[in-house]
Amino acid sequence: MKQITGGVSAPIGFTASGVHCGVKSSENKKNDLAVIFSDCDCVAAGVYTKNQVKAAPIHLTQKHLEDGHLRGILVNSGNANACAPQGMENATKMAQKVAEATQLSPEDFAVASTGVIGVTLNIDAIEAGIPNAVQALSKDGSADASQAILTTDTITKEIAISLELDGKTVTIGAIAKGSGMIHPNMGTMLCFVTTDCAIDKPVLQNMLSSIVAKTFNRITVDGDCSTNDCCLLLSNGKANNSPLVEGSKDYDHFYEALYNVFEYEAKQIARDGEGAGRLISCTVLNAETEEKAESMAKSVVSSSLVKTAMFGSDANWGRVLCAVGYSGATFNPEEIDVSFISPSGTIRVCQDGIGLDFDETLAKTVLSDTEIEIIVSMKEGTEKATCWGCDLTYDYVKINGDYRS
Repeated sequence: MKQITGGVSAPIGFTASGVHCGVKSSENKKNDLAVIFSDCDCVAAGVYTKNQVKAAPIHLTQKHLEDGHLRGILVNSGNANACAPQGMENATKMAQKVAEATQLSPEDFAVASTGVIGVTLNIDAIEAGIPNAVQALSKDGSADASQAILTTDTITKEIAISLELDGKTVTIGAIAKGSGMIHPNMGTMLCFVTTDCAIDKPVLQNMLSSIVAKTFNRITVDGDCSTNDCCLLLSNGKANNSPLVEGSKDYDHFYEALYNVFEYEAKQIARDGEGAGRLISCTVLNAETEEKAESMAKSVVSSSLVKTAMFGSDANWGRVLCAVGYSGATFNPEEIDVSFISPSGTIRVCQDGIGLDFDETLAKTVLSDTEIEIIVSMKEGTEKATCWGCDLTYDYVKINGDYRS
C-alpha cells in the first residue's frame, strides 16, 4: 500500500472537475461547483447525517441510490439548499442538468450541497455552470474539485493510495470538506471516495458503514451535527480484480487501506476545525469494551473545557476526568491514569485517579505543539478507541459570529 497523487481521479475510469459558477461571491472567483464522474457504471454506497432535519440533496441522493448504482456526483458549495424554498425542486434540477450534459439519466447522479442553511439556492448559476464543469472533467481535476467543495475550510482534504489485490493494482481516491458544525454521527462534512476495486454492493455498504463508525463518527469540532452530511463511496471495478469476499485476505487488505483513507480525512477535518490551532486526539486504553472506550474518548474531545485548556496549553487533567465521568460509561475512578503526549514529549499527570506532581514548564511545552494526544488508561480490559477533535479558540467565535455575512 502506498500513497499516490490524483485524489478521486486516481482510480481507473474516474475524472473530476471544479469550476466557479457564481453560488459564491463573483468577486473571489473561488470554485463552487464540482463533478466526479466514472466512465462506466459504479456500485455505490452512502452514509448520511443523523440529524432529523436533512437537506433536500440528501433525500434526493438517497432516492437515487436505492438501486445501488451511480455514475457520478454533483456538488456545490456556498449554499446548503437546506430548509430553503424550492429545495427539492432545485436539487432535482441539478441532477437533471448534469444528466443532460453527460447524456445520462438524473438517477445516475448523487447531488450534494454545503454552505449557508435557509437561503434559496442560486439554481440559475448552477445550471449555467454544469456544462462547463462537465467539459472540464479530467484525470487532473481532483484538486479543482477538492477546492470547489470547501466552505470555511482552510485546507483541501485530498488523498489517494494504491495497493495490490489478486495480482492487480487497485486504487482508492478521496476528497472531503469539513471545518465547522462537526460532531460525531457525521458533522457538516462531505466525503467522496472512488475506487476501481471490484466489490459487490452489500459488501461495499457494510464496509463503508463499519469504517465511518470508527472514523467520521469519532470526530468533533463544536458539538453541532449538520443537515447536509454525506459520505459516498463509488466502485467501478475497472481494476479487474476478483470481487472481494468478506473474510478473505484481499478483503482485509482493502479494508485496511480504505480505513487509512477515511482516518486521514477524519483527522484532516478535525485538524482544520474553525479557528483551531491544535489537533487533539484522545485514546482510551484497557477498557472493558470498545463501546465504552469510544464513549469516554468522545466525551473528552467534545468537552469545551478540555478544548479551551488545550488552547491555553494548560495541563488541567481534572477536566479530562470530569469528561470521562459524564460520558455515561461505568468505571472505577480509582483505576484511571492520564497522560499528555506531543512531539515535544510525554507528561503523566494522573495515576489511579490521583494527580501527580509534574513539571509545569514541561507540560506547557508538550501542550504547545500543534498535535496533542490525551491518553486515558482504564485498567479494566483490553479494548481501546481513539476520537479526534481540536482546541476551542477566539477565532471560532469570530468565524461563526458573522458566518452569513
